[in-house]
Amino acid sequence: MSEVLNDWLSWFAASDPSPETLRLRRYQLTRFAERHPDLLAVTADDLTRWLGRPGWSTETRRSQLAALRSLYGWAHASGRIERDPSRLLPRIRPAQHQPRPAPERAIALGMLAADSRVQLMLTLAVRQGLRRGEIAQVHSDDLVEDLTGWTLRVHGKGRKQRLVPLAQDVAEQLLGVEGWAFPSPTGGHLTAGHVGVLMARALPAPWTAHSLRHAFATKAWRKSRDLLALATILGHARPETTRRYVLADVADLRSVVDAAA
Repeated sequence: MSEVLNDWLSWFAASDPSPETLRLRRYQLTRFAERHPDLLAVTADDLTRWLGRPGWSTETRRSQLAALRSLYGWAHASGRIERDPSRLLPRIRPAQHQPRPAPERAIALGMLAADSRVQLMLTLAVRQGLRRGEIAQVHSDDLVEDLTGWTLRVHGKGRKQRLVPLAQDVAEQLLGVEGWAFPSPTGGHLTAGHVGVLMARALPAPWTAHSLRHAFATKAWRKSRDLLALATILGHARPETTRRYVLADVADLRSVVDAAA
């Protein structure tokens, strides 16, 4: 690894990113440095060609753009380069994804195919709305008893924590856990990626861990109609983000059309 990249990683680590974010940025910029060994000689055209590589999704390009802007913004601010080539890069708008909640049949098949450990992972996604990285970090110390039952302290993106009330049967499963719910053989807990792979293996294609979160959001919205509370449970800073997780009920859409008839 180049000295420049090592210095940037030390600087980035000092901002106390999550381990997953640090791992991702290290991977992204290491791959970029393999194609551009002299990082400080890179031009805006080099960066544009990198971001324009075929086969990448919109979200992958956005993530790569964030990594490059961080590296070259730091290099410019620290006096290593005179101009920041990443400032000329275009803004990449987020993709407009349609909600894709896993259907009940897919969830049932996943539960049948899974062992007890993966069943608990699936349950935490579809019954509590947790992300795979949040599921990976579930620990018995994060169970909190309140006046109406049990709550889980969830470790979300950007080291943000939130409290998610637990359904009674889910709480009973977690009360039997000592330490990490999903320990790693090498110590600590399983990675988010490993949890995602285990869940995807159990679910029929093309359903994934994230589709279970969409299923939770859709079901919770249809029953509660409380978007703000749902955003809080999902760990979204804005309810507008939560709305993209909710698949509109065809019956609701039809009632709107009928009202205009």
